Amino acid sequence: MHKLYPLRRLDTMKYISEYRDQGLVQDYVAAIAALVTQPWTLMEICGGQTHTIVKYGLDQLLPAAVTLIHGPGCPVCVTDAALIDQALTLAAQSDIVFCTYGDMVRVPGTATDLLSVKAQGGDVRLVYSPLDALALARRHRDRQVVFFAVGFETTAPATAMAVHRATQQQIDNFSVLMAHVLVPPAMEAILAAPDCRVQGFLAAGHVCTVMGYGPYGAIAARYGVPTVVTGFEPVDILQGVYRCLRQLEAGRAEVENQYARSVTEPGNRAAQQLMAQVFQMVPRGWRGLGTLPQSGLGLREAYRELDAQVRFGDRLQAGAGAAPETPCISGLVLQGLKKPPDCPAFGTRCRPEHPLGAPMVSTEGACAAYYRYRPAS
Repeated sequence: MHKLYPLRRLDTMKYISEYRDQGLVQDYVAAIAALVTQPWTLMEICGGQTHTIVKYGLDQLLPAAVTLIHGPGCPVCVTDAALIDQALTLAAQSDIVFCTYGDMVRVPGTATDLLSVKAQGGDVRLVYSPLDALALARRHRDRQVVFFAVGFETTAPATAMAVHRATQQQIDNFSVLMAHVLVPPAMEAILAAPDCRVQGFLAAGHVCTVMGYGPYGAIAARYGVPTVVTGFEPVDILQGVYRCLRQLEAGRAEVENQYARSVTEPGNRAAQQLMAQVFQMVPRGWRGLGTLPQSGLGLREAYRELDAQVRFGDRLQAGAGAAPETPCISGLVLQGLKKPPDCPAFGTRCRPEHPLGAPMVSTEGACAAYYRYRPAS
């Protein structure tokens, strides 16, 4: 019997080191090895978890029977190329201040990226929050300010707050280019695919902090796939793996909450209410997965005037042309069908300073994780 220490709050790398010194990581690895009796394949749905797995070699510590594959857990990476091209079009307009998170500036569109548009004179600004973009609009009423609203449910409440405040304060030079996506529809799309290998999920703890984990119960029951809401430290992930495998070995498919120090079943009700007031579910294109119904967030009719696609629709009609041919297999990586080293361009033609696909440039992208921690030999 392997002693499994209870998890306390892991706030810093100092705590991770202390736990590792106590043998907690080794205890969980040993417990997993003692538990499994057949091969199992699990998928994590968070780019932050992917980086922890690769950085600390957690997948290499596990027994050969346990395979970890990486899912579409990076919202920057899955943002549809058509939306990237719309962002590029708006950012190049002389009357627009285009605001975005830092991860987005190097993501390639059909022909270029936001950093290149900025270098050519576009007013592209990096912000930490959509409220920063709203403050810019308040200070510069003679300019149109557009915020690129990218992210999973985790960042959506801040976008909803910015839209709500802009409406309340009658700031009519602020708008948002909506690219928010929802995690559960992507999980279902992966499970419904004929080549699906996923037998268990590690769900993203930060998403569930906002939304709770109630919606995952129906998915687990429908597909017979256990789901464990999991945190981001090495021990979190190993405990999530252990709990998921314990269900699989017992023939169960339920939702468990490993990340109880941050996640409750109902989630953040105040954030959910604000999102429900401002947003409605819409179809959304996902890089690597195609268009998924009811998988995105769009603005409700009451906030339609703040939708950048509506406000600047006449400027977004022209297509950007055909995408150039590339050996990049980022779509397969995002579906969990391939890993970054399987790509013929990994570490050679595709590098962070010259990315062919979004997973190489985003700080949560799987390709970036492998390039940083497991570079090609």
